[in-house]
Amino acid sequence: MRKNVFTRIVNQLRESNVYFQQRPDATGRLGASSLQKCTAAIRMLAYGTSADAVDEYVKLASSTARECLSHFVEGVVSEFGPEYLRRANTTDIERLLRKSHIRGFPGMMGSIDCMHWEWKNYPHAWKGMYQGRSKTTSIILEAIASQDLWIWHAFFGTPGSCNDINVFQRSPVFSDICEGRAPDVSFNVNGNTYNMGCYLTDGIYPKWATFIPAIKHPQTGKHKLFTKKQESYRKDVERAFGVLQARFAIIRQPGLAWSTEILSCTI
Repeated sequence: MRKNVFTRIVNQLRESNVYFQQRPDATGRLGASSLQKCTAAIRMLAYGTSADAVDEYVKLASSTARECLSHFVEGVVSEFGPEYLRRANTTDIERLLRKSHIRGFPGMMGSIDCMHWEWKNYPHAWKGMYQGRSKTTSIILEAIASQDLWIWHAFFGTPGSCNDINVFQRSPVFSDICEGRAPDVSFNVNGNTYNMGCYLTDGIYPKWATFIPAIKHPQTGKHKLFTKKQESYRKDVERAFGVLQARFAIIRQPGLAWSTEILSCTI
């Protein structure tokens, strides 16, 4: 992480959350600083290490390190969420449409897919709900990503026993369009004007006009070329998942939090 990004996060959390302010304890000694707490949280997120592993690095007890991680992810979502977790606006949509037109898919808003995050410390009463066909308990993340790895839609929290269709039925991805609050989308293909963007998917999604899957058994040269391009560009979201797991190793490992709220803020 760049130094200016790190210092911005530390300063913002120190101003907004009293937990990250350095305060004296009952004996008058100053406690851990905001730099120590944020460093411990980021180290656990980036390397996927346990709370015990940061003891020697930042001189924090494991219980304090776990508290730092919870407060850190909640604070980042609260302070920076309105700016960086917002939905795509008109400027963003114009940029997405411009890039998709250059790539040969006019009107493409991105690629949609799901990723499972294994959950270790789940309540045993919920095992049947969160256990999928892989026999491990997990929570599903649905995301739409563009070529530049911008995940402009994310929906997390669906139990692992569901498939992509169940996740999509619960997802608010098209809620703004249905309620008339989404920015206008307009593009032209073969002389026809369309007012709804399209998304590259795999074969499990419903056969809607807004979803573009690959052709199952391409026969002609045009169909083979289209299928090749579609399968290639649809890997944008898979690449985004891979980069996310590479940057934050905590997602590659089973989630250790006890509540879905902390897991949601972490993801």
